[in-house]
Amino acid sequence: METYTWLRQFADSWGLLFMTLFFIGVVIFAFRPGSREQADEAARIPLKDD
Repeated sequence: METYTWLRQFADSWGLLFMTLFFIGVVIFAFRPGSREQADEAARIPLKDD
């Protein structure tokens, strides 16, 4: 099988599945309980004085 054809078939099937699962994981991570406080704290880091 030609390399391009094999990579194309892989990307069309498993690549799409992987990207979908990764996206769902990122959304769950961003909206998990307690993430608001951590995000607010990280946003204030550049404004802190030494």
